[in-house]
Amino acid sequence: MKDYIEERVLEVAQYIIDNNSTVRGAARIFNVSKSTVHKDVHERLFRINRDMYRRCRAVLDKNKAERHIRGGLATREKYKKINEKRCAHL
Repeated sequence: MKDYIEERVLEVAQYIIDNNSTVRGAARIFNVSKSTVHKDVHERLFRINRDMYRRCRAVLDKNKAERHIRGGLATREKYKKINEKRCAHL
């Protein structure tokens, strides 16, 4: 594996661990696709550093378990804004 790829994998994984980041959030910061981040932390990281892989997976598993809650909150905010606009026109 190329050195720059290994370096990116380790940087992305450390960012996810330090910031409890999601795959999408890390992809935005490192200016790569979420597919690249996913492959980095699910395949490449396992071969490079298994301890970091386990810590990174723990963060991503936690985020996945909470995903439905964040989605519900986003929907709630969406309709709250719609109702505020509707009430402002009355």
